[in-house]
Amino acid sequence: MTKQDVTFEESAARRGVESVPLSHLSIELGHLYIEEFAGGPEQLRRHFARVAPWVTAARQMAADRLPGGRVRISTCFLIDDYFTRFSTPRGVLDQLLEAIEGTGLVIDYFAREAGCAQADDIPLAELALGQLVSDPVPETTGERPPVTETGWLCNGKRSPVSGPAQAMSPHSDWLPPIQNAANRHSIFLDVELWDYEDDGTRRWSCPFLAAVWQLMRLGLLRHQGEGVTSAYQVEDWPDDWDKMPAVVKLNPRAAPFSAYRTFSVLGSRFLPIEHAVRTILSQVSIDPAVLDQIHTRSRAEHVDLPKDLVERVEYAFVGD
Repeated sequence: MTKQDVTFEESAARRGVESVPLSHLSIELGHLYIEEFAGGPEQLRRHFARVAPWVTAARQMAADRLPGGRVRISTCFLIDDYFTRFSTPRGVLDQLLEAIEGTGLVIDYFAREAGCAQADDIPLAELALGQLVSDPVPETTGERPPVTETGWLCNGKRSPVSGPAQAMSPHSDWLPPIQNAANRHSIFLDVELWDYEDDGTRRWSCPFLAAVWQLMRLGLLRHQGEGVTSAYQVEDWPDDWDKMPAVVKLNPRAAPFSAYRTFSVLGSRFLPIEHAVRTILSQVSIDPAVLDQIHTRSRAEHVDLPKDLVERVEYAFVGD
């Protein structure tokens, strides 16, 4: 009996990375809360009337980026069922479909904000949290606790905090926060990613869930190598939001939910939230195998795809 060499390797190293279908552009037609639905279909109609011109412009922009090619574009609509539960899935959908009629717009995918926290028993928010790599601050030694402990993420160096000065000790001058890679003047941002419910469970912040939402739309999240953006078609809509899939496909002929780029038409009140979203996305480390896969596909389709993740996310902010 001869002794043979045996090679050991992690099972994760042998696991392939699933390739998810991609459109060229994902257009978000709205991210609405209970306040918008309280005004009934007429208020929703005004929303879609403001959105429609920007959707036309986004479609043209996507076509200009892919001259001579057939552009794949899908639309989506996000409902807040995480911070406030209201109505029923069917009741909300009926209002949306009534309001959008005659606008020329089509909602391809209906998504739940709670699905950005967890979908198909996969904790998406925890998954994204594990991929955060805090932006290092120049000339510091990393004295602050990691974001996974504090729940706070910033884009630079915070103002130092000191306790009460001892008697006769020299006065310590105040120092301002400093943005990393500031353009002449700093725009410092410190983002809260979660707080806690009364029972001690994490309650994710709106900016963090919105960042997960962007990662879902960009097709960049994987769980054990598999995609996490499956969209389901639902015939019998339940009354309970928790029984709804995270993403529902409304249009059977829709292009894929995820896309190389995203474009969101949002009310102006979302400006600070999306500033926070971009700060979070700038510090997300995507699996290199996923990035390589998507870049290989984009080159094969002659799609000019920015390497910087944040540059794949675009917006139009309209009056509320």
